[in-house]
Formats: sequence, C-alpha cells, structure tokens
Amino acid sequence: MATKEIILNKLQILITNHFESPEAAFAFFDKDGNQKLNKGEIVDMLKQAEISGFIRGIVASKLIEGYDTSRDEAVDWEEFKAAVAEIQPEA
Repeated sequence: MATKEIILNKLQILITNHFESPEAAFAFFDKDGNQKLNKGEIVDMLKQAEISGFIRGIVASKLIEGYDTSRDEAVDWEEFKAAVAEIQPEA
C-alpha cells in the first residue's frame, strides 16, 4: 500500500505540474461548484494523481477524516489550503 508520503508527493506533482495554483486545482476538481470537495471529487483528484484504484476510496476517506475540520464530510477551500500547506512549502 502506498505510504502517506508517496500519496502526498503524487498530489504535489499533480498540483504543481497541471495547475497554475492550488486554487485552480481546487476549482477544477469542485465539479458541482459548491466550494467543497466531496469524496467523489477527491477520488477523481486521486485518480488524476495516479493513485491506485484499489486504495483511492480509502485514501479519500482518510483525507476527509484528516482535514475536514468542519465535519461536513467534505473538504472546503480553507481545509484544502491546510492540506496543501503540508505538502507544498509557501512560495
């Protein structure tokens, strides 16, 4: 199983190489435009980051569990920004 470091590294590569900013990545994956990433949207992001299909659902659940401080079963922009700050040093 992929380690947290490997998963976070793949997410960093995705955000850095395919988007101009973390905000652009968030907006791209927020398919319903509700300013939150639900589990399905996070799974799509993990798929784009080339995380194995076998563990995507588990990883998405763990990401929500770890960063959803509002406990609404989704990751909003502020929560996403906190997650990105862990994997990407401030520019």
